[in-house]
Amino acid sequence: MRISYNWLKQFIKLDWNSDETANLLTDLGLEVEGVDKFESLKGGLEGVVVGHVLTCVQHPNADRLRVTTVDLGDGNAPVQIVCGAPNVAAGQKVPVATIGTNLYDKEGNPFQIKKGKIRGEESFGMICAEDELGIGESHDGIMILDEDLKPGTPLSKVFNIETDEVFEIGLTPNRADAMSHWGVARDLRAGMIQRNVNTELITPSVSNFRIDKRTLKIDVKVDDNKLTPRYCGVTISGVTVQPSPAWLQNRLLAIGITPKNNIVDVTNYVMHELGQPLHAFDAGKIRGNKIIVQTAEAGTKYITLDDVERTLHEDDLMICDENGPICIAGVLGGKRSGVNENTASIFLESAYFNPVSIRKTAKRHGINTDASFRFERGIDPTITEYALKRAALLIQETAGGEITSDVIDIYPKKMEDHQVFVNFKNVERVIGQEINKETIKKILVSLDIKINSMSDAGIGLVIPSYRVDVEREIDVIEEILRVYGYNNVSFSQKLNASMSNAARTEDYKLQNIIANQLVSVGFNEMMANSLTTPDYVKLSENLKEEFNVLMLNPLSSDLSAMRQSLLFSALEAVSFNINRRRSDLKFFEFGKSYHKLPSGYDENKHLTLTLTGNRIQESWTQAQKPSDFFMFKGYVDMILQRLGINKVQTQPATNDVFSEGLAYTLGSETLVEMGVVKKQVLKHFDVKQEVFFADFNWGAVIKVVSAKIKFTEIAKFPEVRRDLALLVDNEVSFQNIYAIARQTEKSLLKDINLFDVYEGKNLPEGKKSYAVSFILQDNTKTLTDIQIDKIMDKIRQNLETQTGAQLR
Repeated sequence: MRISYNWLKQFIKLDWNSDETANLLTDLGLEVEGVDKFESLKGGLEGVVVGHVLTCVQHPNADRLRVTTVDLGDGNAPVQIVCGAPNVAAGQKVPVATIGTNLYDKEGNPFQIKKGKIRGEESFGMICAEDELGIGESHDGIMILDEDLKPGTPLSKVFNIETDEVFEIGLTPNRADAMSHWGVARDLRAGMIQRNVNTELITPSVSNFRIDKRTLKIDVKVDDNKLTPRYCGVTISGVTVQPSPAWLQNRLLAIGITPKNNIVDVTNYVMHELGQPLHAFDAGKIRGNKIIVQTAEAGTKYITLDDVERTLHEDDLMICDENGPICIAGVLGGKRSGVNENTASIFLESAYFNPVSIRKTAKRHGINTDASFRFERGIDPTITEYALKRAALLIQETAGGEITSDVIDIYPKKMEDHQVFVNFKNVERVIGQEINKETIKKILVSLDIKINSMSDAGIGLVIPSYRVDVEREIDVIEEILRVYGYNNVSFSQKLNASMSNAARTEDYKLQNIIANQLVSVGFNEMMANSLTTPDYVKLSENLKEEFNVLMLNPLSSDLSAMRQSLLFSALEAVSFNINRRRSDLKFFEFGKSYHKLPSGYDENKHLTLTLTGNRIQESWTQAQKPSDFFMFKGYVDMILQRLGINKVQTQPATNDVFSEGLAYTLGSETLVEMGVVKKQVLKHFDVKQEVFFADFNWGAVIKVVSAKIKFTEIAKFPEVRRDLALLVDNEVSFQNIYAIARQTEKSLLKDINLFDVYEGKNLPEGKKSYAVSFILQDNTKTLTDIQIDKIMDKIRQNLETQTGAQLR
């Protein structure tokens, strides 16, 4: 938000420099991010003075040049200036750009006036034409100034060139009360009073407002007073639409607004002056001389001032006449009723609209205007009529005309100020030090907060309605603190800190453990938006459209639902990276899924892994090898092992987003589902390479993580390996062999590994060959061959009996 310092001084008397004011505003919470210089004319005519031409003679070496002597009023001898203008003559008062002055061409590029020689004659400056100074367009000759002007007078004073300093304020969304010069001045006054600089707030007078005639009445009907709590209007006839006077244009230009015409400029001026948006309608285009404030009929087509045809929503609040909509209330005017150079009478509107309604309409149509910006955050309902009268007087001043109707003010239910009680002990507890009660009272009064009652315990307050951000006791304490000054709060030299004891299985601790482990093996953490498109549920039959949690006020259709699965967010990231030539990807994400179940809303936490591309970067030392299923499974197993979850069962995954996959279960709970994402799902994201995805049910994982840490000494005695080559039926899995071996020998059998599988030639039909290794070890002694053979014979017999396995 841009605030003009000159404009600000119209509300509050200041003799501080801009740096002091900027520091105070920042201390008050209105952070000044920068201060820019504004000049109504580029360069501000600095270095250009009034000169008196004493002599003017023909140049000896050029027919079209004159040699003049000019008094610059600086007490020095007159200077010689060579001039080519045909109208230069002795006795004239002229504008002179002195040596070192910067002038600007039409493109805004500077050029410096230097001492020089023109056809052999020295020249110490430049006598200027209108266009050379930027004051006008004429280049027929030099400017001839008033004879009464004194030589040496800066030309900036002759033409009232305005210079200004403009504060760029980083306004927080809650400070709707400070979205105007008046609002900033209110805060500035409070800060100055706290620093014992007493000053009054100067408000523009509307005492001259009067009704000249009652010849143009516009009836107003408001259908819903909840959407439009207050609506004011008045007609002004006999106006002349033309460019605004220089002072008004300069005010708007300083804050970055391009002037249009005097009517529109006044409405913009008052909005930035007082914070009340206004709108001027061409009264001659209002059909039936009637204004109706109502919601639109769904599907109605409407052309706004920016020449865009928009389709209205049934909840859009509209300003209508008898022929239909003429303005989107509080957002943007319509093409049909706009003010132009032919407008002779206007209907001036000043209203308070429901902030939620305006915000939804603006977001729905993708419109962001200065008016909607203010209405969305909540304006002051008490100044609606005052701002209308202020604007009407300014329009009469700049465009002429007469007030030709009574002021319409539809305000059926007055918006009351709200009350808050503040406990002094809470003020001390929150701020960290005791503030004198009289100081608190002084601060609150300076903020226009009325004191209803006061006792030793606390203070009862009435908060003005324009402070929409102050509703609770803590809000008032924040106001006290920011005006008192954060820098004035004392700090102890002693720093106290408390140490909290958290269990090893706390969620955040486990997340950090696993995140560090995944990063160490090359994964990158991603954080996707929980908002997504509701259409993603159509990619999986396991997801139901009726379970979508939909936004009431979505930013867009692509961000209108909470995600039911983290898979699609991951695939968006994969697609984004592949499109930027990064195809070897390892992602993990801690996030939540959201469901609207018949029993109520459900929210679940997940850890997801995503893997695609090659195992390692391309190198001349190693051949490229793509990531595969078993590599990915190793990462999943690694996480479970790191968390101490070992007794899991695996079975084929039933999730329909996988072409093949595994589900890890513990009891009846599924901990992880992992697999290869189906090509038809990948196609939706334009991903053509294989993608592996794992989804950990993090809530279930946390439940089974044990807080106990178990450890054993490193065995002192050697381990022994024995291999079996088994011929088994095709339906026998390694899991079957693993379970039988484990059941046969529980204490000495440390590990079982499948290291070769063969199917095909030289094997009976329906058979396959497994090569399995068995690791045996006794922690108390060295195993003998007799013990080892006995165990292996028993394993072999049980495998033969239970699976029909044969030794090859």
